[in-house]
Amino acid sequence: MIITFPDGAQRTFENGSTSLDIAKQLSNSLAKKVLSAKVNGEIWDITRPITADATLQLLTWGDTDAKRTFWHSSAHLMAEALESLYPGIKFGIGPPIENGFYYDVDLGDRVLSSNDFESIEKKMKELAGKNNAYIREEISKSDAVAYFTEKGDEYKLELLEGLQDGDITFYKQGNFADLCKGPHIPDTGAIKAIKLLKVAGAYWKGDEKRKQLTRIYGITFPNQQELDDYLKLLEEAQKRDHRKLGKELGLFTFSDKVGAGLPLWLPNGTFIREKLVDFLKEEQIKRGYKPVITPHIGKKDLYITSGHYEKYGKDSFQPIRTPEEDEEYLLKPMNCPHHCEIFKAFPKSYKELPYRVAEFGTVYRFEQSGELHGLTRVRGFTQDDAHLFCTADQLKDEFKSVIELIRYVFKRLGFSEFTAQISLRDPENKEKYIGSDENWEKAERAIVEASEEMGLSTVTELGEAAFYGPKLDFMVKDAIGRSWQLGTIQVDYNLPERFQLEYIGADNEKHRPVMIHRAPFGSLERFIAILIENCAGNFPLWIAPKQVAIVPVSEKFIPYCEKVLNFLESSDIRGFIDYRNEKIGKKIRDAETSKIPLMLVIGEKEVDAETLSVRKHGSGDIGSMDFEAFKTYFDNLLNN
Repeated sequence: MIITFPDGAQRTFENGSTSLDIAKQLSNSLAKKVLSAKVNGEIWDITRPITADATLQLLTWGDTDAKRTFWHSSAHLMAEALESLYPGIKFGIGPPIENGFYYDVDLGDRVLSSNDFESIEKKMKELAGKNNAYIREEISKSDAVAYFTEKGDEYKLELLEGLQDGDITFYKQGNFADLCKGPHIPDTGAIKAIKLLKVAGAYWKGDEKRKQLTRIYGITFPNQQELDDYLKLLEEAQKRDHRKLGKELGLFTFSDKVGAGLPLWLPNGTFIREKLVDFLKEEQIKRGYKPVITPHIGKKDLYITSGHYEKYGKDSFQPIRTPEEDEEYLLKPMNCPHHCEIFKAFPKSYKELPYRVAEFGTVYRFEQSGELHGLTRVRGFTQDDAHLFCTADQLKDEFKSVIELIRYVFKRLGFSEFTAQISLRDPENKEKYIGSDENWEKAERAIVEASEEMGLSTVTELGEAAFYGPKLDFMVKDAIGRSWQLGTIQVDYNLPERFQLEYIGADNEKHRPVMIHRAPFGSLERFIAILIENCAGNFPLWIAPKQVAIVPVSEKFIPYCEKVLNFLESSDIRGFIDYRNEKIGKKIRDAETSKIPLMLVIGEKEVDAETLSVRKHGSGDIGSMDFEAFKTYFDNLLNN
């Protein structure tokens, strides 16, 4: 059989060779590092035979898919340890996640807490040391049902209900067997460092009417050093947690009476949010965008036409029924159908294209309560949404101009390191998408070519496209090395078709425009959460709600402080006076804790000399300056 590698090289191997066999023939050192393989775009065990010509990518620890395989196998190892320690335990699902894995389990009347982690970790290490192979076994549905019936595991029996003969596989290692599609690493011996992280409740299948299971989270690594490094990173991430800092800095809050996943913006957070909105609005107007506003609701038929109801209906709030017969509205899940109707409101000429409309539009999704997480996963969020309607000839240049805008936004906000992910449809599962093959191919080609011409560092992911078109997602690395998906640009030939959008061309005939969806921030809520964590609450000076704290040593210096405040206000600098009757040391500490960028300490020396004693957050004393020197110093900080 002929194997084609990622660089296009081809080699012939014996039919039935495994990925591990192939790796060994290429390099013994490589074979020791390979954890899983991508065969014809699908992740496989490296011990699974390949029986026909195929494309092959060997995956090592540095590959995301290899880590997921490693952590999936670790979930099975944890399940084996739990079954050994807690006889009669029942298992829900145990997937890998972005960092590590979890398993949902039913312990019956027993309660598990973090106090039990040490004994579970010890058992996992003991089992890992046995180097037990992960063995894939195809099994009939009747045999699978019999196995889990004997175990009394109703959760696995429920998962089997939707499966048929030929689709069912078990994976076994040691004394443990599980219903699983895989893939897995070759054996448990690769799992060297283990840490259980937390325990939580999780409703079976996310249904609050079903039983609440115990969800155990953990992470593993091939060596102890990587685990130690990760735990340090985790500790730093906890200090930067936007939920913690949001409370400390008075940015946002949540209320059970308002509803889960619906943030309330406090004055400081509102200032940051509006500053970001104003910044992007100004940039958009410079670049020819037209601001628009659309309602928070729309007729259900609108979203049926767009396809959003079919794709997002289950994740939407229930329809709003009006007194009119058979009339239903939805809280809008997306802004784009509304913008299509704006384009359609008046006849358009080719001379008016590109037609760019932009809105900070709030949308609503009914996320499961267990999936809500601060500002990063909410039920109501505002997108910096814009839609560009252009001719096919204009598509690439418009796409490139959006890339340039997103780069500018990231630079202005301190996100210097990012990778662009080209998200294409899954060629093996086209029913997930709408539109013709021809339109998809044109859209995907435009994204690839524009990305190349802009010199972007890109990766390509199949199956990650939106249902209506391919997209370019910007994966930003934050200050502590975590990767976040922020800005996105999407090419869409399909919504213009569904909404029958038209413009009159130079030939005086009707033509269909192409649509670009773009959002540099993504959602304001998620973007601000990431911004908080990236800068640990030390916001860039231009968006800090309070830029300067004026701290009098005693009350008698307040009149001079008020003179200083007047100077700051006339210089367009946001300052305030700490009038509290507290010791100077406490005032300074509190300003530091509140992450105020600059502090002006005012005592007798400053009053006599008409100067300012300047302190910078995190740096301490900067020195004494007169008013104009401080203004110059401030402006330099603001512009750098």
